[in-house]
Amino acid sequence: MDQSTVEKIQQSESFQTLVAQRSGLAMKLTIVMLVIYFGFIMLIAFNPAFFKTIVMGSNITIGVPMGVGIILAAFVLTGLYVRKANSDFDELTDKIKAEHHLS
Repeated sequence: MDQSTVEKIQQSESFQTLVAQRSGLAMKLTIVMLVIYFGFIMLIAFNPAFFKTIVMGSNITIGVPMGVGIILAAFVLTGLYVRKANSDFDELTDKIKAEHHLS
């Protein structure tokens, strides 16, 4: 692909929309994950006694399900991004390809 085609694509409204939507979603999901993770770390730092709370049996504390929850949250947020990418972002990409006669 020659440089002029690349520049035309980068300047197109569809490409600008794609970049803005993708970047915006990525930023929002990143912030959510950082809040979850650092909230957990801050809880450990400032209220360690909270993690002595037994939730199952005689030795499983609240930290174990919270840790699993953080991992699951990462999977859910990744799934949300993939769902959006496979629908809206792919449609925008196809539109850009069609506008510029790309395969």
